[in-house]
Amino acid sequence: MPNEAAHAQAARMNWLVAFAGIIGAIFGSFIATIVVRWPGGRSVLAGRSACDHCGHALAWHDLVPIVSWLVARGRCRHCGGRISAVHLAIELNCAAIGIAAFALLPVPQACAAFVLGLLLVPLGWLDALHLWLPDRLTLALAVGGVWGGRVLHQLAPMDQALGAVAGFGSLWLVALAFRRIRGKDGLGAGDPKLLGALGLWVGWQILPFIVLIAAMTGLIWALLIRVSGRMSEGMIWNWQLPLGTLLAIAGFLVQFGTLSAN
Repeated sequence: MPNEAAHAQAARMNWLVAFAGIIGAIFGSFIATIVVRWPGGRSVLAGRSACDHCGHALAWHDLVPIVSWLVARGRCRHCGGRISAVHLAIELNCAAIGIAAFALLPVPQACAAFVLGLLLVPLGWLDALHLWLPDRLTLALAVGGVWGGRVLHQLAPMDQALGAVAGFGSLWLVALAFRRIRGKDGLGAGDPKLLGALGLWVGWQILPFIVLIAAMTGLIWALLIRVSGRMSEGMIWNWQLPLGTLLAIAGFLVQFGTLSAN
């Protein structure tokens, strides 16, 4: 009987993990639409989904996350226009977040980690593609952090407040110092806000690790681009690194690593 109960529990958890992956892919489809359309000023919510090239309205079987892109081989069935691979990448990204969260964490923490990941994905992708961190998305991350910080780390309100102030203030001071020394902006206005929002999720103690991982990831990224020959040394020094993307990646990895280790 104990073995049967254990098997039944394992089966339920497997179904939950699979369901989380499906839900993640569905959310990913909507997030991909935001990332692709919003920077161009196109509506995300109004009207039916349509091909970006020919404008043909898409049927339900054209909108199945991951599967539709693979079946169509990344092209519109009507005009043959290429569908951005960003759609597939973000859907896979969000599906992986859901699967990892529910496979490795207790359900309450998994729910919060899942929400954190889904909030960070559009911020990370928008900064990577457009060097843009919309205030509305950062605000949503901050509001979610008021709840998420308590669920994930049982943070007291004061610790969350200190995390927000430390996150925003530290990068704001770095940006101010860079501007005074170099005479130009070195950080975007959205980067301090993003780290401040992450501070509500993790508190002030974990923020240095997030910044460290983000910096190391950025260094590796720049070195790989330099070694690949895509940029000269002079271009690397003038390249605008998407710090928001690095902070989003580091924020989720540090958060997830901290939770799964406990």
